[in-house]
Formats: sequence, structure tokens, C-alpha cells
Amino acid sequence: MSSSLKNLSSYNQDEVPSGEKGIFGIVVSEWNKEITDNLLQGAVDTLLQHGVDEKDIYIRHVPGSFELPFGASTLLEKKRFDAVICLGCVIQGETRHFEFICQAVANGIMQVSLKEEIPVIFGVLTTNTLQQAKDRSGGACGNKGVEAAVTALKMAAL
Repeated sequence: MSSSLKNLSSYNQDEVPSGEKGIFGIVVSEWNKEITDNLLQGAVDTLLQHGVDEKDIYIRHVPGSFELPFGASTLLEKKRFDAVICLGCVIQGETRHFEFICQAVANGIMQVSLKEEIPVIFGVLTTNTLQQAKDRSGGACGNKGVEAAVTALKMAAL
């Protein structure tokens, strides 16, 4: 089924572990701020809804999605987290830049997670258009920030 036909952020709340006593980091890109602000709000609201105390959510901003892995790495140097969520948005342009950024960010986030042995969650939209990004950041298709927070809660419970 096409993702444009359903809300991808729907989930069974009973299947999500409590985040009570958990400590979570969020690194969010400032690029495409209209989109990433919505992703951030979705992630924070979801963590709070599942018992995470507001004082146990640490938010750091980085200039763009390319900087997310480094932002996650530096955040993990300062404090022990149960999981770190990386939020960003890369929209296809007319050049291959999109491909290079998306691949580098995905690989970088995975490497930080493996190196630090802490779940580092890929909450980066990689869309063809601005409208698709809007749809996936609180629009018709849900909010990737919600999905990333649910993933962080589940992975932290491992």
C-alpha cells in the first residue's frame, strides 16, 4: 500500500515500553526547519506520553542532516543515554548531492550507534518533494518524529 494512503505513525501504545526513568537525547537538524521542528515536537510529545520526564530529554541542534552523526557522538560523550534520536530532512534536488548526504547520514548514524553501543535512531526524512516532507512531519502520513521516539523507547528497553 502506498504510504500516501495511510498514517505511518499509527501504533499500538500497549506495545511500547514505558520510558519512565529513561534518559533520551535528540539531535535535530536546523535545515528544513519547518519540517524538523514538527519532527522534534512529535518525538518529544511521544516520549512524554510514554513516561519520560521532561528533564530527561536533552535536545541539541545541528546545522544540517550531515552533522547529525557528529551531534549524536558529542552528545553521547557528555552523558549516558538510553537512546539518542536523530531528526532531519533531506529533500531531493536537481543534483546527486541528495544521494551522497542520505547515504553518509545513514551510515554515520549507524556507526555511532555501533561504536557507542547505544541505540541511535534514524529519524531522517528523505523525500522527493517538500509536500512529501510535510505529509511525513505531521501531515496526512503521520510524523516520523513519533515513529523515531517509539523506536527509541523499544530499543532502550532491550
